[in-house]
Amino acid sequence: MTRVIACSIFKGGTGKTTAAVNLAAALSLLNRRVLLVDLDTQGQAGTHLGHTAVPGVADFIRGQNTLIFGRHNLDLLAGGNDLAGLKMEIARRPFGGEHVIADALRPLHGNYDYIILDTGPGFDSLSIAALFAADEVLAPVKLEPLAVDGLVQFVQQLTNIQHHRDVELRYIVPSALDRRVAQTGEIHEQLLAHFGGLVCDPIRYNVRLSEAAGHGQHIFEYDPGSNGAADFATLTERVLNDE
Repeated sequence: MTRVIACSIFKGGTGKTTAAVNLAAALSLLNRRVLLVDLDTQGQAGTHLGHTAVPGVADFIRGQNTLIFGRHNLDLLAGGNDLAGLKMEIARRPFGGEHVIADALRPLHGNYDYIILDTGPGFDSLSIAALFAADEVLAPVKLEPLAVDGLVQFVQQLTNIQHHRDVELRYIVPSALDRRVAQTGEIHEQLLAHFGGLVCDPIRYNVRLSEAAGHGQHIFEYDPGSNGAADFATLTERVLNDE
């Protein structure tokens, strides 16, 4: 059975793409077949893996085969500017627009153990369609002021979607934990107090994660001995334990 996990929260700069790319990479290295779907108009998931200016999700939904087979066990449907047009198409549909992503991906389910959806910021038609395509949600939360408030707002919106689609908030992933900054630890404690067992071990602040993206590599290629690699390995172990 294919698990479809959306990396989603309606806020930018939380580490959604970093989480999506490195979780997908870690799963693929553990012999799971993974499809990474970039649903952000910025197309950063593809850039993280060294792919730029390629046809992707929008063309796939219109009937073209735009899968990129770039790494063993890890395929990509790229994002990019074309998604802006798709977003408008979905919004204009009188009914059923929220099912566009789910309907397009359904024929691929048998080919993959995991489909990881990297969503853009904001509560728009494309983000809603991503949540209608997912079974589970992984919400990255940057440990900064108002992080809890942003997550609470996201949960409220997700609850509205859950009236129509059985999608579960499964993982809350704190990111950019810096032990030298007391505030990040305090915010982490707030998340634990509010959300308990949904909160995963945090991803520590690690410059190697951003460096890896700049080199078009996931962290396990760029620096497998880094804290970033260790933290994503821990997150992946938790996800695998739920299989």
